[in-house]
Amino acid sequence: MDTLSYKTISANKENADKKWLLVDAEGQTLGRIASEVAKRLRGKHKTNFTPHADCGDYVIVVNAEKIVLTGNKWESKEYIRYTGYPGGQRKRSAREQMNRKPFAMMEDAVRGMLPKNTLGRAIFRNLHVVVGPDHKYEAQQPELITFNA
Repeated sequence: MDTLSYKTISANKENADKKWLLVDAEGQTLGRIASEVAKRLRGKHKTNFTPHADCGDYVIVVNAEKIVLTGNKWESKEYIRYTGYPGGQRKRSAREQMNRKPFAMMEDAVRGMLPKNTLGRAIFRNLHVVVGPDHKYEAQQPELITFNA
């Protein structure tokens, strides 16, 4: 038996076979869709997943303003930021955040599910969140995927 034919192949940026995926967030729960998007960005759904390489897909999320939060999270969920000055901690409820920046809730949810290192920041750049159904990535011919179908 030839043992050299059983070498483990490790994916890297060059041979990752990255695809463009389109996700419609209309009517989807924020955390559930964010976890699926994070899994696709990281590449954990692929058979050649490599933890130290960016082998995930590019993901476009449309209709980010139509996500759903369960329970009383529209009023009780808080988004905290810091201005950099003493006493500069600012809080916004989820409803205020949605009115001001509709795309930021999806981005924050996905960012929190990615690794907190250089690789995580590089993977996050493969996410494109769009308000409304139209996006500027038609040339990449993204493949529509659905969750909870």
